[in-house]
Amino acid sequence: MNDVTLSSADDAPVRQSHPQTRASQVRLIAACSIGNALEMYDFTVYSFFALLIGHLFFPSDSPFGSLLLAVATFGIGFVMRPLGGLVIGSYADRRGRKAAMTLTIALMVGGTLCIAFAPTYAQAGVWGSLVLLAGRLLQGFSLGGEIGASTSMLMEAGAVNRRGFRVSWQLGSQGISALLGALTGAALYATLTPTSLESWGWRLPFLGGLAIAPVGLYIRSKLDETHHAEPDAASPLGTLMREHGAKVGLGILAVTAGTVGMYLVVFFMPTYMIRVLKMPPSLSLLSGCATGVTMLIASLVSGRLADRLTRRKPLVMASVLFNIVTVIPAFWLMTRFPSVPLVLLLSVVMTACANLGSTPMLLVLMEMLPASVRASGLSVIYSVGVTVFGGSSQFIVTWLIAKTGNPLSPALYMVACGCVTLFAVWRIRERRVA
Repeated sequence: MNDVTLSSADDAPVRQSHPQTRASQVRLIAACSIGNALEMYDFTVYSFFALLIGHLFFPSDSPFGSLLLAVATFGIGFVMRPLGGLVIGSYADRRGRKAAMTLTIALMVGGTLCIAFAPTYAQAGVWGSLVLLAGRLLQGFSLGGEIGASTSMLMEAGAVNRRGFRVSWQLGSQGISALLGALTGAALYATLTPTSLESWGWRLPFLGGLAIAPVGLYIRSKLDETHHAEPDAASPLGTLMREHGAKVGLGILAVTAGTVGMYLVVFFMPTYMIRVLKMPPSLSLLSGCATGVTMLIASLVSGRLADRLTRRKPLVMASVLFNIVTVIPAFWLMTRFPSVPLVLLLSVVMTACANLGSTPMLLVLMEMLPASVRASGLSVIYSVGVTVFGGSSQFIVTWLIAKTGNPLSPALYMVACGCVTLFAVWRIRERRVA
């Protein structure tokens, strides 16, 4: 039974725009998705070059030592997400979604510049490593607020019976980014010599990502605002913690399985294929391509289903439960019969099943909160959940593999997180907002 009642206060006054033309809908989706897509693209590229980045910025006598430091730097960017969620999420509820989205994409550009131009350890010693670290922290801060502001706008702008489809593009854009990042990485590994890749080639994907930013800034400047807070409204964060603290706590636990699954199956799998399954880097990067396409398709299907279903929780719970049951057999097959086709097939299946519940989960979380604290609430839920579970997942499973020698460590960790999510979703009570 549900011991915690998640009924919500009436929504604060909201002036919603309802774009009717296909062009305006495309512009809305592109503007709201492009910031998250840019960030996910950088995360994808960083993940795929983790071994090389570890060698260049964190030299160590142990190969696993360099990899641990590289994925720790990947994870430490998540430490700033809760702070970004608190600051930028509150800003979005006070000043509007559009203002917050403009701020986040500008911060993303700064973080990506730091990574793209960071001097290596051989060139600047520890200072080069610190510049790389600063870029990851800045990216983490910006994305902490990005998800709440942009996803809230996607939900609020347009027809209610199509909000699932609009929100699904926020997650679908991550699939596009993973695909582009993987294709870029695969092309560089295939065309450049190891010397060229190490000296300058690894920087090219980050420089390419920067080219998207001006487009995102321009499109976002043309959007209509969907949320106007009352001048005398109370602090969004104070209201959120005081009146909706239980919802936030359950929401954080509810996103655990999804974020861990994404960062392990989509982003960590290439490293797992290289380091554990001993596959060539150029072939292992195909995993990112396959899971990227799968994320896009599954997210859009998930959004369509969310618009048609009367209740969304059953789909979310079925998705999580299926992954709990199948992830250990899937990893066992990978390690017992390591081959690129098998790993790609199993990665696609796990990604598809996980993402079928992704959009309904986002809608459940946003609809249980009033508009006056929606951006703050989703920002805190997502950033804390991703930081505690997703951002640390690569480091944890890398450490577990190195410590225990058990190649099933990623699967065992995913099962534990899936059980946490299943319990949290079971306790959440749906609230549909017109």
